[in-house]
Amino acid sequence: MKKLDFKNKFFTALAMTSFLSLGFIACSSDSEEDSEMADIIDGTDDGDNNGSSGELHAAFAEFNEGNTDIYLDGSNVVIETNGLPNHTTVYWGIGEDLYIDEPDVDLTPSIIPNYNGEATLRVPQSPELASTSTSTNMGAIGIAISGAAIFNDQEGNGALNEAAASLDYTGGHIGPAEYHYHLEPTAWSEDDENLIGILADGFFIYGRKCNSTGTYPTDLDASGGHISTTQHTTEAEYHYHIENELYLNQYYIIFPGDYQGTPNAIN
Repeated sequence: MKKLDFKNKFFTALAMTSFLSLGFIACSSDSEEDSEMADIIDGTDDGDNNGSSGELHAAFAEFNEGNTDIYLDGSNVVIETNGLPNHTTVYWGIGEDLYIDEPDVDLTPSIIPNYNGEATLRVPQSPELASTSTSTNMGAIGIAISGAAIFNDQEGNGALNEAAASLDYTGGHIGPAEYHYHLEPTAWSEDDENLIGILADGFFIYGRKCNSTGTYPTDLDASGGHISTTQHTTEAEYHYHIENELYLNQYYIIFPGDYQGTPNAIN
């Protein structure tokens, strides 16, 4: 009888131990899952999320899907473009669907189908203002929503006025390698608040007007930037505008200033 009692107690204890062990494993698993979910929500997950919030800025929805591919890579945004504009211009060349005749344009030697404008820009998902500004370089300083490149106010080794005759109706031309804009791109933005594109420091650039006021901003810094809401945000953030100052009495240059963030290579 005592042996039977001992066996019953032994198996009862064993069952209780197994039950508690299973409960501990289940609770640990639930706790770990809750912790991982919290990490994903607050953007600190070390796994596939790579510290990203998982959402692209709303402004990226305006970039042409046929010419650009935009995605998150950890805490960075990658913008890949084929470098082609999605609008008409004489630089498409006769026979192309988007070609238009612009007899007043002093054409550069190349046309769009003859070059490879593919480029990639990698910027922080949440860019920050730098302690000091940085001068823009020759070549691409940003990517427009059309897919084509944005250049500064210089052409070659001289001022833009030397090449102004070669600019098409929307402030773009080819020289030396890819189609790009120097001036307000009137193909989709003219004296308005429309998104122009993104610069190499990760900050967006908009038209001459600001969505927060509906008119020309008066608080721009030396680079044409300020902090306010835009049509893509409910919270104020730093961004640039095309400055509302005429160049050669007829043009508005997209970006004649310095980067206020840390620039990244476009290659």
